[in-house]
Amino acid sequence: MSKTYETVIGLEVHVELATKTKIFCGCSTEFGGAPNTHTCPVCTGMPGSLPVLNKGVVEKAVAVGLATNCTITQNCKFDRKNYFYPDNPQNYQISQLYYPICRDGKVEIEVDGKKKFVRIHEIHMEEDAGKLVHDPFTDSSLVDFNRSGVPLIEIVSEPDMRSAEEVIAYLEKLRLIIQYLGASDCKLNEGSMRADVNLSVREVGSSEFGTRTETKNLNSFKAIARAIENERERQIDLIESGEKVVQETRRWDDTKEYSYPMRSKEDAQDYRYFPDPDLVPIVISDAWMEEIRRSQPELRDEKRIRYKEEYDIPDYDIDIITNSKKMADIFEEAIALGAAPKKVSNWLMVETMRLMKEHSVDADDLSFSAKNLAALIALVESKAINGTVAKEVFEKIFTDDIEPEQYVEEHGLKTVNDAGALTKTIEEIVAANPKSVEDYKSGKEKAIGFLVGQTMKAMQGKADPGEVNRILKEILSK
Repeated sequence: MSKTYETVIGLEVHVELATKTKIFCGCSTEFGGAPNTHTCPVCTGMPGSLPVLNKGVVEKAVAVGLATNCTITQNCKFDRKNYFYPDNPQNYQISQLYYPICRDGKVEIEVDGKKKFVRIHEIHMEEDAGKLVHDPFTDSSLVDFNRSGVPLIEIVSEPDMRSAEEVIAYLEKLRLIIQYLGASDCKLNEGSMRADVNLSVREVGSSEFGTRTETKNLNSFKAIARAIENERERQIDLIESGEKVVQETRRWDDTKEYSYPMRSKEDAQDYRYFPDPDLVPIVISDAWMEEIRRSQPELRDEKRIRYKEEYDIPDYDIDIITNSKKMADIFEEAIALGAAPKKVSNWLMVETMRLMKEHSVDADDLSFSAKNLAALIALVESKAINGTVAKEVFEKIFTDDIEPEQYVEEHGLKTVNDAGALTKTIEEIVAANPKSVEDYKSGKEKAIGFLVGQTMKAMQGKADPGEVNRILKEILSK
């Protein structure tokens, strides 16, 4: 009888915090600057330079800790993690080993209708390293220190996840909590959220953990899911063939869908941690912690409950809208400006989703304003423009965030409300299409659709289809 195996997974998630300056100096944290332009003696590890802690880093770390049900370590400190690597200018990284800022948290996830908690062992603050850029033409490596000293939190989970689906649900939950807090944009493609996967397998029913490996270099949810499935199968194959799983760090190559060993546990360095002598301990008073707690925004789970109670929109719409803080903000701001919730929801769920797909835009990168969406909805409601024109105008709002009233005026898109001119055009269409008139009068109701279409074409789309229908039926009934 073949054995069945259970996967045991824990994650180490690194998140770059959205502060304007680095953790221990005043250099910019902005992504994408020319190499080595966001640097100074502190973040490039020059001798004699001294770090000064950025207060905003502590506040964002505490905010994430509170939102993930952690206990805050009100007296904590920084430690030096000593190792040599070319992108690590000081030959040590300032981190937290002994007294991490947050401990013993948990978040609830849901997979296939089943809910469970994933425990968080700790969250600690640390500085990011620089970035090595490999040049294949000269077979050399260059170092960019722009990222060196960018503030990070590392969220270390307990080994509570059992599948790739649970891992993705956990990461999605963390991403949304952190984005709603404004603590980070959590863009995996820019490296502001990175996950290392610790994975082992064991026979179902066993209480002992198997030998785990750590997989690095995972920069998308799809890559993480693929790496988990690949590593699970690799370990099972080793066990089934009588070999041992080696405890090691592996690097995932998403192009080849293959992982290869980087270093074994035997090669792991002794980091010789000791308290950082240049930084004073951090004391988080009750009053400061309460101030951070009071400033916490409404998170996704709370929004979902409130949307269901306040707005008459389907659960599916609620899930999609609240799955992005940006979309939820647009939704709420448009309603505050007087648009009906269902109308706003319809524009977000249909036209916005269509254009996002067409232009390959993520919800978090939507650039149009709620003000212009609300103004467009008002134009449709007042029958100043019809649905077809509204879609055309919304495309311009989506790409260029234009003011709809001005655009409609400048391009002559207002609905023609001159009943006399509309009636005259319809009479001409009826006279020119005797076959369709005959079909309609003989009971073929659909024939009127052709006449409506011809009228809208003649009016260059600037007529109210409902009014066209009404006048047509009036003329055809004579």
